[in-house]
Amino acid sequence: MTLVLTASDLTALADMDATVEAVENSFGDLGAGLACQPAPVSMDLPASDARYLVMAGASATQSLVACKLLSDIPGNGARGLPSQRSSIVLADAETGETLALLDGRVPTRIRTAAASAVATRHLARPESSVLGLVGAGALAIAHAEAIASVLPIDTVKVWSRTAETLEAFRRSLEGSGREEAAGLKVVAAATARDVVESSDVVCTLTPSQTPIVSGVWFNPGLHLNAVGARPRPTDREVDGEALARSRVIVDSLETALAKSGDLLLAVEEGALRARDVAGELGQVLAGSIAGRESAEQITLFDSVGIGLQDLAIGRVLYDAALERGVGLNVDLSR
Repeated sequence: MTLVLTASDLTALADMDATVEAVENSFGDLGAGLACQPAPVSMDLPASDARYLVMAGASATQSLVACKLLSDIPGNGARGLPSQRSSIVLADAETGETLALLDGRVPTRIRTAAASAVATRHLARPESSVLGLVGAGALAIAHAEAIASVLPIDTVKVWSRTAETLEAFRRSLEGSGREEAAGLKVVAAATARDVVESSDVVCTLTPSQTPIVSGVWFNPGLHLNAVGARPRPTDREVDGEALARSRVIVDSLETALAKSGDLLLAVEEGALRARDVAGELGQVLAGSIAGRESAEQITLFDSVGIGLQDLAIGRVLYDAALERGVGLNVDLSR
């Protein structure tokens, strides 16, 4: 039987703490050679700006395979539809049985924030207390919750293009039900530069196609998670100077070299070389490379998104659904 889980099912099942732990374990497995993470298959339609990606991962420790089918269609905005839509398939690695089909919206948002939290835990200064968010949408809410769970954050500085989005962010954080998130002081910033210059940890969370953050704004000791750019080599949120000044860690080098505009455009401009990337987050967790090397060092996590993150949260959500009796069971073999 295959368990079908809708967006509303998954919203009720989502657990940030469990997801952070699961994502950290998946990165650790990858660093230890216990998981498989191929580069994504990326397809585009020349007649449109649409891009379709297949993101997969397999874990020996979880005995699970995950595959996400992701469509990135900027033109959907004019249709009143989300620009990104996805579905996640979970399969038993031993029998090949399709265990579950999940709508991808909620898992993607939560696992992305969880990955940033894992990177922040291992790369940021442990005393960091001010979190800066460039962008105030749904990803921002999830990131505030996730990062407040791994660092002693007491203040969140937020920049958004619209006051309405910023106010919605504030209300959502206050009503999140998470003690560490509800107690945060939210400060509106006038510009993205204000956020970067006054924060210990910064997350860029916009679908910007051109740099919205410059490396010349970075202060010593900063950690930045570059998260929001679309999965295509032409889009970026941070400039080449940002990567040139930082110790750069990626979730998967093969994936970053396939679809991270933040990295690929910086390399194209000569700001750094691909071999200047320090390594992957899984290697930091496995202890094969260092994370932060000094309090003054600037670190940058290039979060491009990998299938193992979907596998990690897929396992958390699938197990929770079985325990609570949530979802629709379908016999696909009939």
